[in-house]
Amino acid sequence: MNNPGFTIGAVERDTGLAKDTLRVWERRYGFPQPERDTNGERLYPAAQVERLRLIKRLMDQGFRPGKLVMADDAELLALGAPPPAQAAPGDGVLDEIIALTRANDVTALRSALTQTMHRQGLQRFVLETVPLLNAAIGDAWMRGEIQVFEEHLYTEQMQSLLRQAILALPPGTGRPRVVLTTVPEEQHVLGILMSECLLTLEGAACISLGTQTPLVDIARAAIAHEAD
Repeated sequence: MNNPGFTIGAVERDTGLAKDTLRVWERRYGFPQPERDTNGERLYPAAQVERLRLIKRLMDQGFRPGKLVMADDAELLALGAPPPAQAAPGDGVLDEIIALTRANDVTALRSALTQTMHRQGLQRFVLETVPLLNAAIGDAWMRGEIQVFEEHLYTEQMQSLLRQAILALPPGTGRPRVVLTTVPEEQHVLGILMSECLLTLEGAACISLGTQTPLVDIARAAIAHEAD
């Protein structure tokens, strides 16, 4: 089936790049170069969306957008080439999780993550293992070893596990009181959940707003909840 392309809204949701950013790059750098449908609306070919995904991932690693957008395919791939994945201390957790993610074995993946957390304890799991797993999954995607939907599968399982862990902890009722969210255009929730785990373990009272809260509403929430 011939893919007619992705709308600008779909590209925003898929890549995490705002619509305004895509339009500015189109004018300033000549990329992306969407086609147009019969109504004149932008349609982005799949190959351009894949490139935008890689650009966004590299931006998250600290590369400047202008350098990335102007790079040719070879330069972009070279920038994205990760170092060899390192095994977690004392066990083969990274290889096991990647293998289960590639196999799309949801039950085994959930079990392996849960057992690792219970074996290590929540604090060590969040501080040491989760960052290594997140980086390893991202690197595997860059190398073409896993697909985007498989990366999403891992992320959903990790988010579910951390939410369950938070619910199992005694809720913090005192100080500090912390409001947790991300700024607009930042859709990733794992960082919030990791922070909430550690803060709750220390007895902090956490109020999570989810992702992409407008800046003015972050300030309002902080006042309303008397956040520290």
